[in-house]
Amino acid sequence: MPVHDRIRPFNTRETYPEQKLDNDLCQAVVARGRTVFVRGQIAQDLDTRESLFPGDATLQTRQAMANIKMLMEEAGGDISHVCRVVVYLIDIRYREDVYREMGQWLRGVFPVSTGLVVSALARPEWLVEIEATAVIPE
Repeated sequence: MPVHDRIRPFNTRETYPEQKLDNDLCQAVVARGRTVFVRGQIAQDLDTRESLFPGDATLQTRQAMANIKMLMEEAGGDISHVCRVVVYLIDIRYREDVYREMGQWLRGVFPVSTGLVVSALARPEWLVEIEATAVIPE
């Protein structure tokens, strides 16, 4: 049973049928507990700071989500406590690949989500950046 109230959950299959996505999202989250703000994550090894997977939006998303999962665990929670994600893409053409991969990590979580297309990220090899806000239940 979810620890946070998820308001109007939906799946992107219904909202964006033309894009062949399958993400569990919702319109709002009422959270209870300790708030964790996860800095925008990119395809970077957090120990070595090495950029990974240049040119591959799917693998960059996988690494960003693995980083978010690891940071949530280090904060004493888990990925199911994520309430909000913000996705930054440098090209709209990466959207389906990025959201498809991200959706696998957030299956059944139903966070709120905002997606933006920006002209660039901090390094030219980065195609996607994902930030998360979570609340760990008390």
